[in-house]
Amino acid sequence: MDIPIKMINLATAISWAFLIIFSVTAVYSVKDLEFNLGTPQMETASDGKILLSLPIEIANKGYYNIGMFDIKTKVLDHNGSVITEGSTLIPTIERDERLAILHNVTLDVGHLLQLSASYLFTDTQLNAVESVSMRLGGVIPVEASGNLSIPWGAPLANLKVGEPQYAMLNSTHAQVTLPISFDNHASINIVGEAQTRMYNSTNGFIGFGQIEVEASQHSHYDGHAIFCVAISSVTRNGWIELRFHTQLFSHGPIVILYG
Repeated sequence: MDIPIKMINLATAISWAFLIIFSVTAVYSVKDLEFNLGTPQMETASDGKILLSLPIEIANKGYYNIGMFDIKTKVLDHNGSVITEGSTLIPTIERDERLAILHNVTLDVGHLLQLSASYLFTDTQLNAVESVSMRLGGVIPVEASGNLSIPWGAPLANLKVGEPQYAMLNSTHAQVTLPISFDNHASINIVGEAQTRMYNSTNGFIGFGQIEVEASQHSHYDGHAIFCVAISSVTRNGWIELRFHTQLFSHGPIVILYG
């Protein structure tokens, strides 16, 4: 039995009408999707890297379920070089569902310092590009993107090495005390050691010191490297090499003149 052409046209028209209505209502329902970004948090990961966690609240108040909700973050330096990137995928967000998630990205401080050592000493802002993609009703693709600034606190801000202080031990040797201080502006604790090598005005090596460093987040650190030197090798001026080895980074030598 042949199906009348008019019935085929009617069925086609109904299908198209349904598709148009679905498309319009699905796209319209985007305005009922609440997407709120919280304040980025930093902590030390188990592998010694920094874990950037971005709290996100999502509420689907639209007409349809949302599929393949994918959040991507790309963190860039001032020159546009990629520092790190990561993504979080939510397979399905049901209609009327509300979610609170943490979108995590891992940051390698060693890689950051390869781009610029200034991140150790200078507070700045890291630039992040956030992009979101999804499928409304499991069919219609939607994408959006925007920029986000992440505060970066320098772990060795205001680093200072004071003038060597001498105390006579005997007729041939003296004890040297080197004051070392800095402000940890980072949102993470700094744990490790600082090593100092002292040279006189003729570039002769005269002493080595090492101290344990522990500076909690947003705190001031004061320490003293103490070591012994031969009095005959000491000159009025010279220079210090300072190296840091911590759970997050190793850096040095930092050269400081004295005298």
